Amino acid sequence: MEQYSLSNPVSVLLDKPREEFTREDMIEVIRQKGIERITFHYIALDGKLKELSLPVVNTYQAEQILTKGERVDGSSLFKGIVDASLSDLYVVPVYKTAFINPFDPCSLDFICRYLTNEGEPAPFTLDNILAKANKFFKKNTGLELHAFGELEFFLIKDREKSLFSKEDQGGYHASSPFLKSGDILHEMVRYITQITGSVKYAHSEVGYIKSIHSDISEIKDKEGEQLEIEFLPQPVDEAADSLVLAKWLIRNVAYKYNSVATFTPKIEEGVAGNGMHVHMALMKNGKNIMRNKDNSELSAEAKQLIGGLCQYADSLTAFGNTVSSAYLRLVPNQEAPTRICWSDLNRSAMIRVPLGWTKRIDMANIVNTQQKEEMKDIQGQQTVELRTGDGSAIIHLLFAGITMAAEWGLTQKKSASIAESTYAEGNIFENEKLLQTLTPLPQSCVQSSRILLKNREFYQRNQIFPESIIDYVAGLLKEENDEGMNNELSDLPADDRLVKTRDIMHKYLHRH
Repeated sequence: MEQYSLSNPVSVLLDKPREEFTREDMIEVIRQKGIERITFHYIALDGKLKELSLPVVNTYQAEQILTKGERVDGSSLFKGIVDASLSDLYVVPVYKTAFINPFDPCSLDFICRYLTNEGEPAPFTLDNILAKANKFFKKNTGLELHAFGELEFFLIKDREKSLFSKEDQGGYHASSPFLKSGDILHEMVRYITQITGSVKYAHSEVGYIKSIHSDISEIKDKEGEQLEIEFLPQPVDEAADSLVLAKWLIRNVAYKYNSVATFTPKIEEGVAGNGMHVHMALMKNGKNIMRNKDNSELSAEAKQLIGGLCQYADSLTAFGNTVSSAYLRLVPNQEAPTRICWSDLNRSAMIRVPLGWTKRIDMANIVNTQQKEEMKDIQGQQTVELRTGDGSAIIHLLFAGITMAAEWGLTQKKSASIAESTYAEGNIFENEKLLQTLTPLPQSCVQSSRILLKNREFYQRNQIFPESIIDYVAGLLKEENDEGMNNELSDLPADDRLVKTRDIMHKYLHRH
């Protein structure tokens, strides 16, 4: 197997791809690397990674751990979902996720799946809900859904130098010395790439705050630089794991440098928010089928996918926009959507069809005339991008909801007409007549919860989403008590509005 500096160190050691890892391979890693502990990671109800550390005493004991997994308290990890009298769950390692912990090189870490006492996937856990949705999608469509996210966050730290200061909202693709966090970003990307193999690129984003005004000591008077890491397409269930794992890695690297990484949807009024756009591609027999045969337009399947997403976009906000500050981001003229529509290359639309190398692929030959040979076997790369989600998303539930909407689109004839009727050209916020024809997205968590409950049967069909999970998410949203929030804020005097807005924005720095 070819080895590169950003290859997974476990793959390099074993000289095999991660998909082929076995228990015997893991024992070999333990021997060769002097591993002292195995660490299990698993996703709880709050969407964050949890962990359990298991010391390695000898080979037999390590084999036992890797074979049987371990017990955890489900009533604590899924509070309100699992009764304390029936609380035990197994967490069992997925071998292909193995990685050497970059913050603890004596630990061999795994992502785990939850199993019940009967040895079946626990139906209420977030990862298993997505796995069920993915299986349902494949069975009913004969296709595979691949996805990836654009993970935006603010890195907040003490201001070290006043030299080469950036302008407000002037951080997009900034380079050093204007960008001060480049080395930290590179370290984050190194670890995420080695562990997930799924990073496409990273860059500085628009948002920049010279000095954050807040009563929270963690961020008060500190400098904030907005950064983005974009991923590569993976099967939808693996893509969700990669994003949650990436958030864990980003936070740990930030902590190492006495900094704060926050994915909260909005950090300051007038400053870009933290979105988490989700790209999707339909695959058949390993090939992207998002364009028709001559590449002239989107395929019928791609338009059906868009129709399904448009049909259920308002209820998807229940999983993708879970705190009040999300609805301070979803406002006009902020490159964040407010209406259900789609368009080509249009950043004001809810769904964007980005450039997909459809006219020609060998771009480099145009600017490098000395290049004579063309690269062979370049795969199609067309995606569609859902732009509603943000850093408060419960990632596995959002991806499960997207998968359900995609399945509906591909199996219902009317999805094509929905796509046709929701297509929009130009900046929708500059066309009042067009704007009035488009269905608005929810404007608060409370409104989103009502729409979710109205559509609960859609998500609960085939027992994909358990009733208890829908109730939990709806309750979480209702607790925000934010109906009419934007109208109330607009009626306040400017200074009072700013104070109230900051209280809302900074309430959840680390919610998900």
